Amino acid sequence: MGTITKGILGGFSGTVGTVVGANWRGKDIIRSRPKKSSKEPTEAQIQQQLKFRLVMKFLTPVSAIPKMYFGSNAGARSRLNLACSYTIREAVVLNAGIPELVFNKVIFTKGELPGFQNFSVTPKAGGELEFGWTDNSAQAYAKATDCFETLVYCDELEEFQTFDNNEQRDAATASQILPERFRGKPVHLYCFFRNADRSKASNSLYAGEVMVLP
Repeated sequence: MGTITKGILGGFSGTVGTVVGANWRGKDIIRSRPKKSSKEPTEAQIQQQLKFRLVMKFLTPVSAIPKMYFGSNAGARSRLNLACSYTIREAVVLNAGIPELVFNKVIFTKGELPGFQNFSVTPKAGGELEFGWTDNSAQAYAKATDCFETLVYCDELEEFQTFDNNEQRDAATASQILPERFRGKPVHLYCFFRNADRSKASNSLYAGEVMVLP
């Protein structure tokens, strides 16, 4: 059943007969009701579906970040669409027919800000990660006020911890304390800079897999 959203002459949502109404990116659209296929999916189609599910499960908890910082919207494709497509294409491999993420190829942000120089991460007792880098705030579009952010992913827990406490590029150092459940486990670490008004970012850096100390 369809629902009229803006009076009798407005758009509608739902199904009416053979058409489906929806609001897509602020526009009212209608399209044909999809027909169920009687064909069995091919092996390639099944693998693509599995890749898509894997990537969406991985990206969804932190989707706000690629939505803001992964390149530019390209026509009908959102930044999140672009991040999903990139990850499927570049950061997923098949292992005995099962898709797996290649963590060192994952990118969460893609932008014009300069990234890191001489980046380092040092695990400390108590679940602390200590970060360091060279201040390159005079380089191209970089500014001293650019802020440091991280995404820490524990594959064993299938859980992210993000970090944004406004440590600036010119500070050249930052630290993050992870929850107790992360301690004693390996984590994958991603870092990026974003500008003060959150309109631009650098490409995210894969900083490696580190063991969180108890």
